[in-house]
Amino acid sequence: MYRIMLFPHETDTRELRRALWAHRIGHRFTEEEEGQALWLADPAQHDAMKQLLVRWQRGEKIMPERRRRVRNGASLTVPFRLAPVTSVAIAISLAVFALMGLLGDIVVAMLTIVPVAVVGGGLAFGSLTEAMTSGQVWRLLSPAFLHFGWMHLIFNMMWLWYFGRQVETLQGSGRMLTLLLVAGVGANLAQYFTGTVLFGGMSGVDFALLGYVWLMSRRAPASGFFVPQMLVVFMLGWMVFTMTDMATAVGFGNVANEAHLGGLVVGLLFGWYYSNRARRLP
Repeated sequence: MYRIMLFPHETDTRELRRALWAHRIGHRFTEEEEGQALWLADPAQHDAMKQLLVRWQRGEKIMPERRRRVRNGASLTVPFRLAPVTSVAIAISLAVFALMGLLGDIVVAMLTIVPVAVVGGGLAFGSLTEAMTSGQVWRLLSPAFLHFGWMHLIFNMMWLWYFGRQVETLQGSGRMLTLLLVAGVGANLAQYFTGTVLFGGMSGVDFALLGYVWLMSRRAPASGFFVPQMLVVFMLGWMVFTMTDMATAVGFGNVANEAHLGGLVVGLLFGWYYSNRARRLP
């Protein structure tokens, strides 16, 4: 990151922050002892940031045209258009959750990693090989869109939006889509190969995004990624906690721990690879 300017603590920089993201200028504000420091991620955007700062200091309008239309009520979709892959993933998860409420277990059976049926009063499970050979390839990813309660859904969508929007803003929708697909499939397979069939949730992808954003921020600071260190500690601590007997004792026993770990490994591998590439760039 490249330090650009220092603002007094009392300066209201909210409009400037919104405008910088709207213009897709990777940046970060930090609270320093002497004031608010503005940092730039990509030196190629130095002139664009400086021009925006001059206009902001003059009191001119700095939001792009589409953002001004938002204020006029013409559109409220700008944040979602800036992160289309993340937005679609959230929309699918919400739609699946609503369908589960309307149609019940039939939706779950369609999206589990292998086919599930009721036979003789009990559950019968198909095999992954049979599912793939019969063309049901969506089952490799679809468990990520299953959520079994409001809290499960809300927390997974919150972290997906927090990390996914950052990836799309800084590196584009292609990178986010790749992470979503590889981490989703990887997390589901990790959980399945431990012998679990009935599982679901976007948390494997969330942990992949955590690992990716964290490594990018640590190994390639100029990339513009940022995640609070305490958030990393909290999420990793939560993952470890849910693996213990104590979690089972307090009601958190049915957690897809292997999916969390599998997703995290995928995210760290991607983060290591792409941070190495970023460090080699001039």
